[in-house]
Amino acid sequence: MKLIASLTSPYARKIRIAIAEKGLTCALEVDIPWLPETNVPAYNPLGKVPALVADDGEVWYDSPVISLYLETLGGPPLMPVDRIANLPVRQTEALADGITDAAVTAFLEARRPAGQQDADTIERQLAKIQRGLAALEERLLQRKGFGGPLINIADIAVGCTLGYLDFRFGHLHWRTTHPELSAWAAKLFTRPSFASTVPPAV
Repeated sequence: MKLIASLTSPYARKIRIAIAEKGLTCALEVDIPWLPETNVPAYNPLGKVPALVADDGEVWYDSPVISLYLETLGGPPLMPVDRIANLPVRQTEALADGITDAAVTAFLEARRPAGQQDADTIERQLAKIQRGLAALEERLLQRKGFGGPLINIADIAVGCTLGYLDFRFGHLHWRTTHPELSAWAAKLFTRPSFASTVPPAV
């Protein structure tokens, strides 16, 4: 297998961690989708990472689909087989991914020249982040979708979301306002799969 990924993409990090947690062998091809010389569209017509090239040549994207595919390859399961039991896990994963979507949108908008930025867009995305974090903390308290003693795909997705906020939105100080998430993440971040995929400072 081969994973096409950016080292700063939280979505690609989710899959890199899932691969590590499942003990699978996969080559990593680093590609930056927004560079002119990128080859990402050759794998994903949407020009987004991650994309996974399977051993049989099939290409899978995006991260929720790739995570489903990885479940067919063996290793420790990251989601319940039972469809009903799987729903809260996938819901928590979707919530985490949605927060990441909002954070990426806000980050990209803030990178535009000052005169071209839309302050309302940034504020809307930041509001989504805050509501999403509150919802995640509530789900954590209720253990809705989180793996408990065994890591699952929701844990990985939430961890990648919080890691991305550390990476791009340190000024939000999410740990101060969400102490339960902070304590939970502190333990998660010590796992080798997380420690080895921290995005490089850029």
